[in-house]
Amino acid sequence: MAEINVVPYIDVMLVLLVIFLVTAPLITQGVKVDLPEADAQPQTGEGAPPVIIHIDRFADIYLDLGDADLLPVDQQLLYERLRAARRRDPGLAVVVRADATVDYGVVVDAMVAAQAAGIPSVGLVTQPPASGAGKERR
Repeated sequence: MAEINVVPYIDVMLVLLVIFLVTAPLITQGVKVDLPEADAQPQTGEGAPPVIIHIDRFADIYLDLGDADLLPVDQQLLYERLRAARRRDPGLAVVVRADATVDYGVVVDAMVAAQAAGIPSVGLVTQPPASGAGKERR
């Protein structure tokens, strides 16, 4: 009777597991943003985590709804997705995580789109001054 030798399959699975364990920390989801520095107090995290609008140094806008990959959006799509998210969660908070070098008008446009979508709370993400580097504040 022929039997299947599973030892090579176990070896392949162990190799794949090692590859996954090595590469998983290298894969980061996010947009590279150099946050502006400000000596601001962090907000208390009550309720659901906020929706994050990322604006990179090229003024590209990404929407992080927390349940999927970052979605590149324009102003109209940003408004529509935030409005839909607001319908699901009326107390939804939004924070804008913009690069320090991006044009101020792009940040204001993103905040206006969030407020037009009915978001009651729109904040800005900054980092503390160089003495406390390494921690983000919202």
